[in-house]
Amino acid sequence: MLHGTSRTAKIAGMAALAGLMMTVAIVAAVQPDEPAPAPPLGLPADEGQARLARELDRCASLTMPDSGCEAAWATNRRRFFRQDEPPPEIERGSDTAPDEGARP
Repeated sequence: MLHGTSRTAKIAGMAALAGLMMTVAIVAAVQPDEPAPAPPLGLPADEGQARLARELDRCASLTMPDSGCEAAWATNRRRFFRQDEPPPEIERGSDTAPDEGARP
């Protein structure tokens, strides 16, 4: 009768498995226990952003056009592209125009 694997191969496989399990146990015992990192703190959103988020969630489920949703999406686009912030002022050396007739 022919067997799939020999007895020696089975013993060698079990020894390899036992060695691997011992290695994992030793490594786990030697490494110091480190606490899990704390989850990042979420900053509370201001009421306007929370209201906008609720409105956008409501609008995501609608299939018909809604003027309130269009306004909410427009506000969200302006906020995303930072169009609601005033443009930065450009510094100028002097407020007077250069003399056109003067040459260096």
